[in-house]
Amino acid sequence: YYTVGPSVTFPLDLFGGGRRTVEERKAYLDYQHFELDAAYQSLTAHVVAEALTLADARAQVDTLNAIIADDQRNVDLVQASIVSGSGTKVQLVSAQSQLAEDKTLLPDLRQRMAVARHALAVLVGKAPAEWSPPAFALEDFTLPGEIPISLPSDLVHRRPDILAAEAQLHVASAAIGVATANLYPKLDLTGTITQQALTPGGLFNSVNNAWSIAAGLTQPLFNGGRLSAQRRAAIDNYQATLAIYRQTILTAFGDVADRLQALSNDADRLKAQAEAADTAAQSLDLARRSYQAGNSGVLDVIDAERRYAQAQLGLAHAKAQRLMDTAQLYLALGGSPITPAKVDAK
Repeated sequence: YYTVGPSVTFPLDLFGGGRRTVEERKAYLDYQHFELDAAYQSLTAHVVAEALTLADARAQVDTLNAIIADDQRNVDLVQASIVSGSGTKVQLVSAQSQLAEDKTLLPDLRQRMAVARHALAVLVGKAPAEWSPPAFALEDFTLPGEIPISLPSDLVHRRPDILAAEAQLHVASAAIGVATANLYPKLDLTGTITQQALTPGGLFNSVNNAWSIAAGLTQPLFNGGRLSAQRRAAIDNYQATLAIYRQTILTAFGDVADRLQALSNDADRLKAQAEAADTAAQSLDLARRSYQAGNSGVLDVIDAERRYAQAQLGLAHAKAQRLMDTAQLYLALGGSPITPAKVDAK
């Protein structure tokens, strides 16, 4: 006895359980995509931070080397004045002390540069001994011509963490639909077409056709309240996910507000540091001229150089901090461009 033929079963999905299951899977796929975007943006932010740290440390090292060269010239100047009879040993020791003190700042800055280089190597997937980053400098980075003091709230909605939280909320909502549909009966339609014969040669004779259509109804008779409890758990999970979504949005707005305020403060700090550097440079020039004319001592020159050094280092750090906060604002907006910042270093 031989039989051959297909059998097809089709769920009617009267209460939307299958449809909500598909919806849940798609929402979870969206969530995974947004998580991938968030990881990529986090990686990008770390690369930018380390590149700016490297540029900041390099700028401070260059500034400090120039200051140390000035300190050495002061030492040479005092030594020459001692030979001519106008200098003293106290002045020489003070100049040498300032030179030694400024040199002590170099190792820490070089360590910062080394750490940043090693971190960049790791971020690009290389061992520090295998790869070295470009010699980033602050001049390689250009800020936007104008940074707004306020931004539309829809830009914040581009953040991948908010979009991921939305996708999670969608997953939780679809799960409620699935749990609700499980409370009701499931109706499946089954259709069968077969060929039946006592010999293989008779299988494809039309007189041997047979078909059947049936409907099957499935309903749990006793489940101890398990299905109702699953639905309540899905609703509670939705409420918890909704709270996380709201918290994510509030955190995002707070983050953007912090970055905007930081940029406003950075502009004031940079202006003040530039003015301090100009004033310190003028004061140092006057102190040197006064010393050469014999109207003041070398201690006045050393004190002016100390203020100049602090102003120059502060100016370099203020520039780097403004670049860093600008990059952090882009990250807080989910990578949304305001005015594209140009980065010359590759």
